[in-house]
Amino acid sequence: MKPLILASGSPRRKQLLEQMNVPFTVCKSTIDETFDPTFPPDEVVQQLARQKAQDVAKKHEDSFILAADTIVVFQGRILGKPATEQEARQMLSQLSDQSHEVLTGVALLHQGQVETFVETTEVRFWPLTDTEIETYLQTGEPFDKAGAYGIQGLGAYLVKELKGDYYNVVGLPLSRTVRALKVHGFSTRF
Repeated sequence: MKPLILASGSPRRKQLLEQMNVPFTVCKSTIDETFDPTFPPDEVVQQLARQKAQDVAKKHEDSFILAADTIVVFQGRILGKPATEQEARQMLSQLSDQSHEVLTGVALLHQGQVETFVETTEVRFWPLTDTEIETYLQTGEPFDKAGAYGIQGLGAYLVKELKGDYYNVVGLPLSRTVRALKVHGFSTRF
């Protein structure tokens, strides 16, 4: 069996695959993750995941490549990773007492063939006070995460309700990904 390469530097994705006892190595993609904001969000995450997989495949032609990209969508607008504290504050204020969607595009590349899928999870935040937002900002947690929160960390406090795959919000729809690997003949040791 060809080795599995995770085309991601995300410690969360790495941890999730390890949790499922999936053998893999990591090779971070170096693509420019800029996207056209007029594209539909589901196309954006699939395109970015595909580009990441293809980028890593250039260095690992005989491998099975897994790549993913996660975004938060609020009222039809994509919220990426905040660049500044003010941007993170604004995102959290917008998400307060509201529902939003978390989309993860997953790409599996093997023998030149790319398959992609998208998983969507609906998340609703509690009403957040300014103090709660400021306290969360001071943790530093919001700054490397789409939508300015990490559900697997202190950001769990912000979440009132979730409909769909929790692991999708963390960054990789785990069950669906592992099942897709198995369908394509990859041994997951599960």
